[in-house]
Amino acid sequence: QVQLVESGGGSVQAGGSLRLSCAASGLTVSSICMGWFRQVPGKGREWVASIDNDVDSSYADSVKGRFTIAKDNAKNTLYLQMNSLKPEDTAMYHCAADTASWYCAAYSEGYNYWGQGTQVTVSS
Repeated sequence: QVQLVESGGGSVQAGGSLRLSCAASGLTVSSICMGWFRQVPGKGREWVASIDNDVDSSYADSVKGRFTIAKDNAKNTLYLQMNSLKPEDTAMYHCAADTASWYCAAYSEGYNYWGQGTQVTVSS
């Protein structure tokens, strides 16, 4: 049974940092594509970043240079380091895993497992 459990969200002021974690079980993070998405009420899930099985990473333009996605294979955990946070980064952040294809997608339909999410709130 696959489980993805996010943690590390919270409330910070603009310019601050947070590190999100996604602990995985039932799959091996090192061998698959994983991603982070975010969602605000009333809107669809927005792709934030993804990292493939060769640890090549991609980022949305809105977070490039501020966020870093990484895997810890020994802990079977995905991370998202978020620096220089802005109020517009406020959202529920979800990690996702794609065990069905070799392509690391930048859209939610490309992932077949999801965590419940962790809330990030950035105040100005």
